[in-house]
Amino acid sequence: MTRDARFVAAHRGGTLDKARHRQLAAWAAECAGHVLPLFQTRDQDDDRLRLAIEAARAWSRDEIGVSAAREAAVAAHAAARAASDGAAQKAARAAGHAAATAHMADHSLGAAHYAVRAAALAAAPVGAAAADRERTWQCKRLPAEVRELVVSAQERRPGLL
Repeated sequence: MTRDARFVAAHRGGTLDKARHRQLAAWAAECAGHVLPLFQTRDQDDDRLRLAIEAARAWSRDEIGVSAAREAAVAAHAAARAASDGAAQKAARAAGHAAATAHMADHSLGAAHYAVRAAALAAAPVGAAAADRERTWQCKRLPAEVRELVVSAQERRPGLL
């Protein structure tokens, strides 16, 4: 699968400016934060997801560097591997992708995707309705400056979000 060049940061030769990259990270953190309780209800003592979401938010405000955000992403993905519950695992993946957005902007799409999957798994057997509600919730929170980018990415890859 080829990366969508519109998500490549300008300093890496792409067209995505830093302001929109940071907006994607903030949105990804919001998506992951929305499903965080699905993980916390199963493992209240594990703060790796919360820290990854906080790292994504901090990076979006230019308070931490990419390497700190990547470390938080790796930790959240480790939590996902350790999770035995499907919804908790997907919530952890969402947090990992939110923090990883600092490194590569298209990880923001992964955060939204895994949040939708977490919501669907948590609401089984009516998961499709929960997934639709989660997508609607996410869309309402998309910053106007990145709305077209995210929506068109979804149209290019149906089932992405």
